[in-house]
This record gives sequence, C-alpha cells and structure tokens, in this order.
Amino acid sequence: QVQLVESGGGLVQAGGSLRLSCVASRSISSINFMRWYRQAPGKQRLLVAQITSGGVTTYVDSVKGRFTISRDNAKNTVYLQMNSMKPEDTAVYYCNARSGPIDYWGQGTQVTVSS
Repeated sequence: QVQLVESGGGLVQAGGSLRLSCVASRSISSINFMRWYRQAPGKQRLLVAQITSGGVTTYVDSVKGRFTISRDNAKNTVYLQMNSMKPEDTAVYYCNARSGPIDYWGQGTQVTVSS
C-alpha cells in the first residue's frame, strides 16, 4: 500500500514553467514504475511520462523536450518539471505508482496554462 500526494499545480502563462511533486507514503526505490498522467476536461486520462526503478524515462511525444520526470528515492518523491508550457497542457495531473500488478493514484493537481 502506498499513498501519493501531488503538489505544485497552478496557473501559468504560455511559455512558463511549473514543477509538480509527488510524495509517497513509503519508499519508492522498489516501485517498478512511477508515472505522471494528465486528464483534460472531456478527454481520457493520458500517460505523460514514466520513470522506472532503474531511472529509465519515457515521454509522450507531445511533451518530449519540454517535460522532465525525475525521482529522489531518499525523499520518496517524483517530480515533473514542465517547461515551455502550452495551453494544451492544461489538465489535472495525476501521480501513479505501479508496483507489481497494482496501481496507486494520487488525488491530482490542476494545471492551467493561459494563452
């Protein structure tokens, strides 16, 4: 069992930056995959970025070169650094931990990018 708490969302102008944080209630060093998803109004939840326990990262094409996912195992925290933000990045961002067959989710944090 792991609880996830996101923070760092807010309102930013296009071209700006935000850093999201996801703090876990226990060690994440053994969690296979830590992920950030986002869900815009009326759309399906989309996987944005993933980092493995070994530090391998993957991104959806629309954020490549702009977003960076990282993890600090000592702080039980995963980050999503978002740069050069666009209005289409507006969504609720969710942290996800995949441990074996089980998915754990945070409550989400709203990110709004104004044009």
